Amino acid sequence: MDKEISMKKRMIIFYFSSLMILAAQSLKVDPLIYEIIDDISADQLETYVTTLANFGTRHTLSDTVSNTRGIGAARRWIKSEFENISRDCGNCLEVFEQWSLAKGDPKSRIKKDTWIVNIYAVKRGTKTPNRYVLMSGDIDSRISDPLDGVHDSPGANDNATGMAGAIELARVLSKHDFPSSILLAGLSGEEQGLFGGKFLAKKAKEEGWNIIGILNNDMIGNIEGVDGVIDNRSFRIFSEPYSILETEKQLKQKRFFGGENDGESRQLARHVFATTKTYLPEMNPMLIYRLDRFGRGGHHRPFNEVGFPGIRIMEAHENYNRQHQDIRTENGINYGDVISGVNFEYCAKLTAVNAAALVTLALAPAKPENVKIGGIVKPSTVLSWDRVKGATAYKLYWRNTTAPTWENSRLVGGNIHRYTLEGIVIDNFLFGVASVGENGHESIVAYPGGLIGR
Repeated sequence: MDKEISMKKRMIIFYFSSLMILAAQSLKVDPLIYEIIDDISADQLETYVTTLANFGTRHTLSDTVSNTRGIGAARRWIKSEFENISRDCGNCLEVFEQWSLAKGDPKSRIKKDTWIVNIYAVKRGTKTPNRYVLMSGDIDSRISDPLDGVHDSPGANDNATGMAGAIELARVLSKHDFPSSILLAGLSGEEQGLFGGKFLAKKAKEEGWNIIGILNNDMIGNIEGVDGVIDNRSFRIFSEPYSILETEKQLKQKRFFGGENDGESRQLARHVFATTKTYLPEMNPMLIYRLDRFGRGGHHRPFNEVGFPGIRIMEAHENYNRQHQDIRTENGINYGDVISGVNFEYCAKLTAVNAAALVTLALAPAKPENVKIGGIVKPSTVLSWDRVKGATAYKLYWRNTTAPTWENSRLVGGNIHRYTLEGIVIDNFLFGVASVGENGHESIVAYPGGLIGR
């Protein structure tokens, strides 16, 4: 009997402990996010993807003159879609065309001088217009030969789906206003060497854009893996651990104080994980602790390389028979990236994943700066930070050193910039601080970058 009572007590303790952890991980629920998610249309995405695939090829080296075939026709159509959306909302979007010359190199995938053209639309923020959160897809496509700009390369999943997602969110988000700016981009030259991302990242750096983060969407429509797995719920979030621009001193500091797994890109990935669990609980986000797929790269990388946080969002199970393949049938296997390989309901779900992350960040205040930590050889941990304009509260997070996401939290008032977590030993956890706005939305978590004196 005593054993039975003891077991029940343990179950009750476990239950309430679980509730506390869930409460710590959960974000404020905003009905606006559900409204935006519900507005995303799988049928509309199918229309966009079909139109892009029907240009025949969107290879960077393909025809730029025709209005029906080639990358020139594709990018003009994308620009017209952004402009049409803007016209419908009273010119609420700023639409841009960025031309940059990629110099030819016989040893590269750009053999001759080629114009790389990005198309992007900005929903300008009402309070902090120079703070940006970005979503990107790729305009270009390719088949087996990376230099073949002539033969059919529909690129339905890679990457008409990511491009379609950006256009669809331009349509949906044009109906709302946000304190910070949201930029929806179509980037060119990805298959030839990430040229579009390099040029836009360079522009952002030179013009002093304050980029919260970039969500690179590359292949968000396939649910049937080459391994036979069919999964319409899981997706991957790739992120690198820390900025490659960190100094030798900063990297040495991580050796003794931790933080190897807590760079801005990884915190951005955790934010996407948290917003997905909050607003799309049916989805299964997978945090992949790697810049990108093994030995491969995507259009978030150029932003990472100039110091901006960036991640890649994509399907969990790739089908290599459909990627970078000439359209053909061999041994009963159909090859080629065609429309039939895209699941548009799944594409809509991953577009919604982007919407939840973009909007919550655009509604949130800036992350805390100058976050410091103290508590060496003490029974408690102290955190301090600079006050953030527009923050009405701060949320202190901590987690076990092996945990992938934040497990525990403490909310403190907006007039506080230093707080002691009593009984929480600094040696046993990792810590961070997020700012919280009046609307309840949280910034990306900021990891401590300095020490409070003993």
